[in-house]
Amino acid sequence: MPQPENHLKREIGFVGLSSNIINTIIGSGIFVLPAIVAAALGAASIFAYAVCIVLITLLMLCIAEVGSKITDTGGPYIYIEKTFGKFAGFLTVWLILLATLSAVGAVANAIVNVVFTLFPFIKGELVRIAMFASMFGGLGYLNVIGLKKGVTFVKLITFLKVVPLLLIVFLGFKDVDLTNLVWESVPTIDQMGSASLVLYFAFTGVGSALSVSGEVRHPQKIIPRAILFSIFIVGVIYILIQTVAQGVLGDSLPSFTENPLGEVAERIFGPVGLTLMIIGAGVSMFGSLSSNIMSIPRVLFAASADDVIPVKILSRVHRKFATPYIAIITFVGLAFVFASIGGFQDLAIVASAGALVLSLAACAAVIKLRINKQFDDNPESFRIPGGYTVPILAIAGILWFLSNLSANKLLGFGVFMLILTVLYLIINSKPMKRLRSDKGQLNNRSSGDDVSNQ
Repeated sequence: MPQPENHLKREIGFVGLSSNIINTIIGSGIFVLPAIVAAALGAASIFAYAVCIVLITLLMLCIAEVGSKITDTGGPYIYIEKTFGKFAGFLTVWLILLATLSAVGAVANAIVNVVFTLFPFIKGELVRIAMFASMFGGLGYLNVIGLKKGVTFVKLITFLKVVPLLLIVFLGFKDVDLTNLVWESVPTIDQMGSASLVLYFAFTGVGSALSVSGEVRHPQKIIPRAILFSIFIVGVIYILIQTVAQGVLGDSLPSFTENPLGEVAERIFGPVGLTLMIIGAGVSMFGSLSSNIMSIPRVLFAASADDVIPVKILSRVHRKFATPYIAIITFVGLAFVFASIGGFQDLAIVASAGALVLSLAACAAVIKLRINKQFDDNPESFRIPGGYTVPILAIAGILWFLSNLSANKLLGFGVFMLILTVLYLIINSKPMKRLRSDKGQLNNRSSGDDVSNQ
């Protein structure tokens, strides 16, 4: 029988949760981001980071308040489901699952490509599939046999991914030419909008990382602190990296679209610098993969426990290891399939628009929870000062981001949401509910027979 929520042990502290958030946010994007932003804004790209960090901070404050009130497992799913109901929760689960599987599949392929770049003599399709099996199988096993082992690995990989970035920052300042940091013009609103939208997605991942909230110690205190600390650290790293890249490469930065940090590292350290950055990118991507495999199965677990996903077996907890092992195995299996098949560019539409809509819902949840005075029974819960100012400003910022999405992305997202709505209506129709009820009664009778025969 599925185990209740309290069978998941609260073993994650401040360092573990902060590491998971930082690890999820900092993926491969930072290794190419400087060139993309510089192509749009030049030396003024630092200003875009500042604007984006302000908007992200407003959003994170909203998530911090909701996350300190709703401390069950599931992250964005549980926040939205508890606030807006099962239909909203159903849409959230599928948005998170499909967007994450798409991203995980792409990241896994990118990691294998890094290995093939360093060791071209092993390149081959069978080797690629074997590496996928090793990655997903190993990380899945690590997370099944205990949360502490998964968190320890996340801490280690976070340290390893941050080190090469900090090396570039601290050793690269001596090669910075200050004339490369002089603004030639003030960016327009449209330029800022498109650049900030790119940067916004470079900061996403907090929600997924919070899917382990049901296993965080003292969640009312640790969750808000970990969120704000992690965003501060990531923001500082991003700004420093952009400053060094712009200062070293100047106007040529936009031309190094594939690996701008590799070019910076090569100028700082020589030929070994490029290899260092290739390895750093691989480690960074593998780190994000490990965090997703620790976090996203908790969404499946929570949705199954709430009967939002009508597959109750996903809410089972391992009696020895106290982990949602069926959900973990299911997720890594799906991730392996997505990585092996490849080519999920269309889901990028869902990922980009979906991330913004989920952020919008998280901000709206602050307002709704306050109006209804839900989950206000714990005095230790975090509350944003200034009344409704922060959530309203955050909603306005997200709507601004949404306005910068292309019409094709918005249309594609709308079609996808329509399909999910139809699927929800079918699953929750009377015939389907009756079928599930009859099946549940049959399983209960079978369980009773098994017990009586023992």
